[in-house]
Amino acid sequence: MAVEESEKIAKSADSKKVDEEDEEDDDEIRSFEEMGLDPRLIRALSKKGMTQPTPIQSAAIPRILQGKDVVARAKTGSGKTYAYLLPMLQKLFSEASQAAKAAPRAVVLVPTRELTQQVYLEISSLLELCRTQLKVVQLTAAMSDADLRATFIGSPDILVSTPACISKCLSKGVLESSSFQGSLSMLVLDEADLLLSYGYEEDLSTLAPHVPRHCQCLLMSATLSADVDKLKNLVLHSPYILTLAEDVNPKEGIVPRSVQQFWISCSAQDKLVTVLALLKLELVQKKVLIFVNSINMGFKLRLFLEQFGIKTAVLNAELPQNSRLHILEEFNASLFDYLIATDDCKVEIEESNKKINVSEKKSKKRWRKQKLDSEFGVVRGIDFKNVFTVINFEMPQSPSRYVHRIGRTGRAHNTGASVSLVSPEEEEVFDEIKTMLGDSDGPDSSKLIAPFPLLSKSAVDNLRYRAQDVAKGITRANIRESRAQDLRNEILNSEKLKAHFEHNPRDLDLLKHDKVLSKKPPPSHLKAVPDYLLDPVTEEARKIVKLSRAAMPKAGSSRRHHGSKGKFRRSKDPLKTFSAENRKKGCRHDGKRREDRTEASDNRRWKKAKSSS
Repeated sequence: MAVEESEKIAKSADSKKVDEEDEEDDDEIRSFEEMGLDPRLIRALSKKGMTQPTPIQSAAIPRILQGKDVVARAKTGSGKTYAYLLPMLQKLFSEASQAAKAAPRAVVLVPTRELTQQVYLEISSLLELCRTQLKVVQLTAAMSDADLRATFIGSPDILVSTPACISKCLSKGVLESSSFQGSLSMLVLDEADLLLSYGYEEDLSTLAPHVPRHCQCLLMSATLSADVDKLKNLVLHSPYILTLAEDVNPKEGIVPRSVQQFWISCSAQDKLVTVLALLKLELVQKKVLIFVNSINMGFKLRLFLEQFGIKTAVLNAELPQNSRLHILEEFNASLFDYLIATDDCKVEIEESNKKINVSEKKSKKRWRKQKLDSEFGVVRGIDFKNVFTVINFEMPQSPSRYVHRIGRTGRAHNTGASVSLVSPEEEEVFDEIKTMLGDSDGPDSSKLIAPFPLLSKSAVDNLRYRAQDVAKGITRANIRESRAQDLRNEILNSEKLKAHFEHNPRDLDLLKHDKVLSKKPPPSHLKAVPDYLLDPVTEEARKIVKLSRAAMPKAGSSRRHHGSKGKFRRSKDPLKTFSAENRKKGCRHDGKRREDRTEASDNRRWKKAKSSS
């Protein structure tokens, strides 16, 4: 199917043919200097440690600089974002001398709010390193009309948004159609194969008439599908179809070669003890990203693991946006090593919100269930930093989601591994995944997904009694209460203390997303695995993993150590911000002595908060 769709797109009447000279050029990995990039961009890339372009960047950047519409397909983690950001900024640099426009000159559309934030931060980082005055803004669905109007004050040059937000701006007159058509010179559809599946077809159809004929349009995607073909016909003009040689065969290059794929056969009831053995016996490398299919299962797993001293956070569509972004930031900074992410389908989110709307009309309860964010998504596009292991605690609902899940590791030439826990009920989708990857059970076939070799049956059995005893204590009521408690905490952190954190960003380090949710403290004897539960095979496996970890370069630890150097003299507890401290400072009759006592007290409180966290 993928081959037929790819051929269909490649043979479409409005696509340009690739001559032999172009094909020869694609084989040569040019340097950024040879591509003719602005020296400011080259210096910025050098500061980021990027000295050589990836294959997709080498092939796409020259053609985009030529002003061509491009449809580019490349596997996840291949550098597609910079493949369009660099030529886009180069084009804006060259137009900087022109008169200011009343609307954005470049628009980047992405399917999820998390990806909006990520692209916005990447652009902001490049502009800061280039020391240019270009302005970039982002739009979110939670913004009011007044906030949207305020965003366009000052004529931003680059706009990053989901299709729904920009469609809302055009329909409500926040963004004037005539100004938009006169200003827009580049439109980028990132993760194009997801935009329609996330329900943005109507929004994109609303946007299409406002895109001027002279606007250069780019489609970046991990796959070439019927949805990409539909978008291509909607907004592009005679596009150049760019598919790398390594991606021509749909069963080759789907998963980066740097990612080792493993699977473990176990019953649904044994998944908890199996993941406990993997993490507690340290048989997988940190950092670890664990995927589940529902929020309830995510909190069940979190409650289970915290009883054994394994702290985690649950990233889900129910959390406020500020909390989700802060969780991603702390995980990427290695402030905690285990993150549970819910792989929610957009259709399921919308159905859940409909049920909540109905229940809200009938219910008079003060605390109502939080609606899920329809723009939430972490499976695609989000660049998790230094994730070495992805665990599929629950198998995804489709083979494509499996590919995008494990694509969160092994990015940018790094190595990684995935471990899938497969129950008998999930064998059907597992067979579909193996078929898509070209993995067969024949004697001459190479196993792309191999059995996990380091976990023995005896290691699981040794932990079974403890795991079953803890699992029995995790009821639906416990899950519901912990879920509500976590949500209350995150809403408090997100809203009530927002102003404080804007002025005291260092205090964010005191906010922990992996706090214990259980009412009773976890039993101390469960935090360590006694020696009599470790068999010789497991001991040998742990040594192998530890040696491998020691040989790996340490990354992401700068922020953890940065906070302990004591560069700032005083750090206030955000919950005790409104104190009488300021009045004490105002009393001058014994001010020196009192300030010394106050500073000593604050320092002791800060050290205690740091040690307890």
